[in-house]
Amino acid sequence: MSTEHSYAAAGVSLSTADSIVERLRAAVESTGATNFGAFAGLHPLDGDRLLAASTDGVGTKLILARARGRLRDCGADLAAHCINDVLTCGAEPLMLLDYVAANEIRLEEVAELVEGAATVCREAGVALVGGETAELPGIYVEGELDFAGTAVGIVARDDVIDGSTIKAGDAVVGWPSAGVHANGFTLVRRVLEAEDYDGDDLLAPTRLYLDVARALRGRAKAFAHVTGGGVLGNLERVVPAGLTAQLEWDAWERPPVFAWLARHVDEIELRRVFNLGIGWCAVVAEPAAGETVIGRIR
Repeated sequence: MSTEHSYAAAGVSLSTADSIVERLRAAVESTGATNFGAFAGLHPLDGDRLLAASTDGVGTKLILARARGRLRDCGADLAAHCINDVLTCGAEPLMLLDYVAANEIRLEEVAELVEGAATVCREAGVALVGGETAELPGIYVEGELDFAGTAVGIVARDDVIDGSTIKAGDAVVGWPSAGVHANGFTLVRRVLEAEDYDGDDLLAPTRLYLDVARALRGRAKAFAHVTGGGVLGNLERVVPAGLTAQLEWDAWERPPVFAWLARHVDEIELRRVFNLGIGWCAVVAEPAAGETVIGRIR
């Protein structure tokens, strides 16, 4: 089969997204904010502690999940995704707020999403403290819905993990994803028009990396949550200027869903868009026994 599909052709431009981020930088930093472009924003709580916060959504995965009766998994996706982002700076997650919007609110669908999020929040010891449900006819397509959220955590100033101590020769270690997680589904849905796929790793919810992050505190120089932009794109967000992560793309086994995608999407595009089986990375001086080294800092 030909590998002719791309994210841009499906309607999403990663270069436009990067341009928007740079356009917004000055406005955001004019408010006194720091850590712009990181997985989580930081704000002083007092002289010793910082609040960490991150906002994200499930995206167009909702379209496919709704059609296949998997909205509860998308609720889990949201909570895990937002909590993982907060974990990247060394913070302990505290609470989550969510936002559901649709052309017409359907109680059962909203309940599935919130209950899925609550399951992950209980696992993480995070309080689901509130949110917003909005019915917006004319903005959302009839029958579809959107789900987003914000996670908040706390970290001591001396415990912030920001990548500043990374140096050449450090190891990049990776932990498996459950599948596609919650990024790239605009392209996934385009590929489904050419060939169906019903493996569980297509809609499996984002894996929560709380235990991994906690175990690595004190060793990790940086964390990267692999979301939109692929493994290398997300590592670049935490590696200091003048250094780069050189990955060994064959160092881990990819879940079957990526072999299916590879029949339709070029390898370079796969690396730009998807996690390819690695959902969480850490940069360390040297790996510990049992850790999977997926690259080195050069």
